Amino acid sequence: MSKPRKPQLPKTLALFSPAPETASARAEHVRRLVSEGAQLLAVKRPGEAVVRLAEAWELDPQNVAAAINLGGAYVLQGKYARAVPVLEAATRLEPDNEMTWSNLAAAYLGRLPLATRERQDQAIATYERALAIDPHAPHVHYNLGLIYIERNDPQRATTHFHAALETDPTDRDAQRWLEEIRRRGERAPSDIDQDA
Repeated sequence: MSKPRKPQLPKTLALFSPAPETASARAEHVRRLVSEGAQLLAVKRPGEAVVRLAEAWELDPQNVAAAINLGGAYVLQGKYARAVPVLEAATRLEPDNEMTWSNLAAAYLGRLPLATRERQDQAIATYERALAIDPHAPHVHYNLGLIYIERNDPQRATTHFHAALETDPTDRDAQRWLEEIRRRGERAPSDIDQDA
């Protein structure tokens, strides 16, 4: 009777050792993944973007561009809980980057009609942090205006929609909301008369 042999790897596999990737090659790979992910986001393909951006973030968890874009892709997919830790990490890496705060606010808020008061408060504070860094940060005033519309606070909403138009005079959505708030204000006295 012979002794049982231990399993062995084929010699070709046992000798195979992948060459270590150089730091510059790794950095270039991450840069390419972030670029491809951003391009996919630009054409509204966040699901495909997540694959590339998640790989970039895994390879380089210090890469703020990867984090901002990955968090944004998750937000576009409605995966807010997945976006939050990535974007919170980005705010720690670059606390003076208003885009990290703006994207984090969107992740905290989630879908506005479903957002609790607590989540709205968290989003408002985070949007305000973005505005403290850059008072003209794109879309921040508009998003705050929407929160205040949801809260039935037309005065604050109006203030933010006007600020959105100062930031981007071509913002048609902010203009429409200002017109809607004005129409609602004009209708209010007649609504009160009908209830009397």
